[in-house]
Order: sequence, then structure tokens, then C-alpha cells
Amino acid sequence: MVVEMEENKVLTLRVEDDEGERLDVFLAANIPEISRSYAQKLIKENRVLVDGKAAKSKTKTCRNMTITVDLPAPEPLNVSPQEIPLDIVYEDNDIIVINKSRDMVIHPAPGNRDETLVNALLHHCGDSLSDINGVIRPGIVHRLDKDTTGLLVAAKNNEAHQALSKQLSDHSMHRVYEAIVHGVIEKDKGIIDAPIGRHPANRKKMAVVPGKGKRAVTHFEVISRMKSATHVRCSLETGRTHQIRVHMAYIHHPVFGDPLYGMRTADDNLNFQMLHSRYLILNHPATGERMEFEAPLPDEFVQLLEKLKGHG
Repeated sequence: MVVEMEENKVLTLRVEDDEGERLDVFLAANIPEISRSYAQKLIKENRVLVDGKAAKSKTKTCRNMTITVDLPAPEPLNVSPQEIPLDIVYEDNDIIVINKSRDMVIHPAPGNRDETLVNALLHHCGDSLSDINGVIRPGIVHRLDKDTTGLLVAAKNNEAHQALSKQLSDHSMHRVYEAIVHGVIEKDKGIIDAPIGRHPANRKKMAVVPGKGKRAVTHFEVISRMKSATHVRCSLETGRTHQIRVHMAYIHHPVFGDPLYGMRTADDNLNFQMLHSRYLILNHPATGERMEFEAPLPDEFVQLLEKLKGHG
């Protein structure tokens, strides 16, 4: 199927706190849907005006500078079934529970047009997926980040989708994650209640934004402590973008391997993050039966745990 995307849009940006930055870098940081290379392409095509005039990628930003960007309409996305292996934990006529692998994007988008979970679900389920979220996200009730592994549930009809969405909103669906984070957390358990919104300087990141963000609550519990790391269990009371990653970084214990919010040490030479959706607990949308699912920790997660424990 072909998804028609929105028409051209014109964005106007005003420089406030990013003085002295290259124009292409500024655009990539402040427009979530574009990369630096795409920003350079737009500048080369004279789709970017600085104070009404054409500019170059190396142009440096100045305070109060006005930048106008003519974003062309994205090319239509071809959302088609693809035979991609799925680790199916459970399936019936209403729901399908998947243990998502690392590097799998949930749905097609510019830059990730195929080999997504949606492509795989279309091949496996055919027309038996809910369409509440449109043709780009059939069946998708909630998401996991690309590098986050583990459990998620998809809906195979609209009635199931509505019931699962309600469970997300009233917190009767429980999602429990495990993570390896930097540093030793002294408390055995705790609650992080800190609002999350778009990062004020980097539009591709989220951040704790007091007074502006949406309420976000993460419960954590220590499973084990190592010399310079902690193995934690985290459960979500809310479901904000990057919530666990942002909250753990906020309390100065970022997730190992996190490319956006992490840190680099000798033990963190990783190209993926140690965050895994371990347990999923929900009420079956048709029968009401309480169901519990578990996905074992990935091999890389277990190997890093063993390595860190070996450090004493």
C-alpha cells in the first residue's frame, strides 16, 4: 500500500542560544525529521534562507537570526508485507505478542522505509491487524525504541486495539524492563517523578523539563550491584518517549550503550543499549483473562552482566 504524506511545509526558526554553530548542524538539531546530510541538501537547493538570503552549510548562526526552511513533501512510503523472522511469544485471533530484536524499527518512516516490525506483521497476519493508527502503523498499540529489545503487543482487530489502549491509559497493563546502568544506585528502590518534554537545545532528544513537560513516572528496583554498574528493574506508570532512558540519565545513572543519553567508559564500548522489555502483563481484550509474558534477557545483556560482575 502507498501512504500519501503531507505537502510541503515552511518552518521559521529564530536563533536564541545556538550562536556560532554551523547552519547545517543547527538545522539537524532543531528539526527532528531531518539529518545533517539532508540539511546540507536543502541548503544546496536554496531551500534555506537566512534573514531572507541564501546561505551555505558552513554559515555560522548569530543571535536573533531568522532561518526559513522550505521542507519538501516526503516521498510516499510503500508499506508492503515482508518475510522477516519474528519471535512470537503468543498469538490468537485478537493479539500477537512479539519479543522484538535489537535494531528493528517499529513502523516505516523516512530513513527506515522497510524491514520494520509493521512490514513483518503485514506478512505474518495479512489483513488481520487493527487500522486505528492508520496504514503506516497497523496493529501498533505501543512502541519500543529501535535498540530496545523485548516484549510488545500488537492488536489484530480494532476492538482489541481499543481495549489495549484503555489498559495503557488506566495503567492496568504493566510493562516491566530491565537495564544495566552506570554507577551504583544506593537505594534498593525508588520512584522518579519528573516531567519529560522535547530537549530545549537538541530537538532529537527528550529531557526532563520542569513546568513544561508531560508528567512521567518511572518506578525502579535494584536487582544487583557491581563495582561501577547496577542491574535494575524499571516499571512504567506513564509512557513518554525515551522515558526510562531519560529518567535514568536524569538521576545520573544512564543506560549502558545509550547513544543519546549515555556515557562512554572502558565497559561501554557498545553499539546498542542495555534496555530490555522483560515482562508484559495485560488483560486479554476479548476474554478478560489476566495474562503474563516474559522474554529472557538477550545474550549480549547477560554477557555484559557477567563481565561487570567479574570486575568485583
